[in-house]
Amino acid sequence: MSEQDPLDPNRCAELLGALAAPERLRIVRLLAGGRHNVTQIAQQLGILPVNLSHHLQMLRSANLIKGTRDGRFVWYALTQGLHKKIEQAGDMRDALDLGCCQLIMPQKAGVPARM
Repeated sequence: MSEQDPLDPNRCAELLGALAAPERLRIVRLLAGGRHNVTQIAQQLGILPVNLSHHLQMLRSANLIKGTRDGRFVWYALTQGLHKKIEQAGDMRDALDLGCCQLIMPQKAGVPARM
């Protein structure tokens, strides 16, 4: 009788694969600060909307982000429970809790360390 691996390597590989593009990591980091629509994401990250659509679809397919329609806009946000604030070396950091691992994001330039 074999035990089920609590790591769920297939799901973990799917999540890590969805994050395996610089643009998608930048999108996730932006959404860690709150919800944005396509126009806002494209402007803030300098990604062409046609390319952004592909990256958003990859993140949606992996259930890392959700889109909510409000009028003519779709607002994107990280899936509930994905974003965490954790303390590391005395500073509060943003982290993604993927279930199989955590991705700790470095502080953004100009963000003062917590005293």
